[in-house]
Amino acid sequence: MSIKTSGRGLVGLLLVALPVSLVGWLVIWPIISAVLRTVWRASPDGEAGFDLSSYIFFFSDAYSLNNLSLTLWTTAVCALLLLVVSLPIALYLRFARGGIASYVQALAILPMFVPSIILAYALIRVLGPNGMVDLLLNFAGLPKLRTPYLTPWGPVIGLVWDNIPLTVLILLSGLGSVSNMAIEAARDVGASRLRVLRHIILPQITNSILVALSFAVLGIFSAFTLPYLLGPASPEMMGPFMQRTFRDLNDPVSAITQAVITFGFCIVFGLFYVRSVARNQGR
Repeated sequence: MSIKTSGRGLVGLLLVALPVSLVGWLVIWPIISAVLRTVWRASPDGEAGFDLSSYIFFFSDAYSLNNLSLTLWTTAVCALLLLVVSLPIALYLRFARGGIASYVQALAILPMFVPSIILAYALIRVLGPNGMVDLLLNFAGLPKLRTPYLTPWGPVIGLVWDNIPLTVLILLSGLGSVSNMAIEAARDVGASRLRVLRHIILPQITNSILVALSFAVLGIFSAFTLPYLLGPASPEMMGPFMQRTFRDLNDPVSAITQAVITFGFCIVFGLFYVRSVARNQGR
C-alpha cells in the first residue's frame, strides 16, 4: 500500500513539475530579478551595493504620486461600478426564465470577445468629440455633451465595460450554489425581496464577490491599452506611465521600480483571492 501511494505521489509530482518550473522561470524569477535590479545597483565608481534611491525618488516625486493616485482612484471606482452593474445582471440571469434572459446573457458576455483596441476606438467614435452622441444631441437641438474622452472617466467607462463579462460569470457561478428552497421558504414567511437578498443571497456569494473584485482589480490596476488610448496625458495610470518611462525617457530602472511598486499593490489584492480559495477548500 505504501509503495503504491509513494508511486502515485511521485507521478503527481512529475505531472506538476513542468508547469511549476515554467511558473518559476517565467513569473517568479522575473519578479525577483526586477526587485534585485532596483535595490542592488552599481554606484558611479563601479561598486555595486544596496540602493533605494529609485524608490525614494518615486515616493518623493509629485508626478509619480499623482499617477499612482489616479490608478488607485480608477481601480476603486471601476470596482464599485462593476459590482453595481454586474450583480443585478447576475441576479437576473440566475432567477429569470425565458428567451429574454438568453439575450441578456449574450449581451453581458459580448465584451469578452471584443479586443480592447476595438473597444477604445468604438468609445472614441461614440463618446468622443463630434462622435455619434454629439451628432444626435446636435440634431435634437440639445446642448453639446462634455466628452469623457481624454479625462479620467474615459478609462473608467472602457475598463468597466471590458470587465463586465468575467465579473458576471464569477457572480453567476456563486449564485448557482444558492438554494431555491431557502429563498422560497423565506418568501413563505413573508420576507421581502430585499431581505432575501440581504440575509440569504449575499451571505452565500460573499466569497464570489471577493474573487470577482480581485480579478477585476488586478486587471484594471495593470491595464495599458484602454488608459493609454482613452485617458489623459497627465496624470496617467501606471501602465502607460511605465511604458513612457521605459520608451520615451529611456530610464529602465525607474520603469522597473514602477513595475515593482505596481506588483506590490497587486499582490495585496491577490491575497484576497488566495484567502477566498483557501476558505472554500477549508469548507
